[in-house]
Amino acid sequence: MALESASLERRLALAAVLGGLAVALAGIYIPIGPTKAFPVQHMVNVIAGVLLGPVWAGGLAAVIGVVRISLGLGTIYAIPGGIPGAVLVGLAAKLLRARGLNPILAGLAEPIGTAVIGFLLALFVFAPIVGDYEKWIAALTPIWLVWLASTAIGTTLGMVALGVLEASGLVKLKR
Repeated sequence: MALESASLERRLALAAVLGGLAVALAGIYIPIGPTKAFPVQHMVNVIAGVLLGPVWAGGLAAVIGVVRISLGLGTIYAIPGGIPGAVLVGLAAKLLRARGLNPILAGLAEPIGTAVIGFLLALFVFAPIVGDYEKWIAALTPIWLVWLASTAIGTTLGMVALGVLEASGLVKLKR
């Protein structure tokens, strides 16, 4: 079941496990231009968005981004690269549940949040502030393609993980 209505302790426990997983795997990234694409973030976004909802998923993405930046395993672009996808998945899961549809399909919103909204935020908001704008313009297409590949890999892993969790009976997703 979705944990949005579960106790605070259960939601915190799941968020901690997902955050710990993401930080433990933070060394797996694709360096491109001024960014480091991180497929595990997108996998966590899908799982958290479906199971915890948009607020918790967005908050978790922010925490993971800050921890990765602090450890030198991420860049400032972890913030716009992670948060919009997590929030969009959470919103899509709510919408799908309300319509009686499988919330796992909400994972398909993650690439829109990352490769469209997150990329535009990174390009037009974060890059000029950080001073990386020239690097972004020089590597615009490669950066976008790597972000798209990263979110496609992570989204697929997240949706498969949710399917396995549901099939094993560990979670029951409302439909």
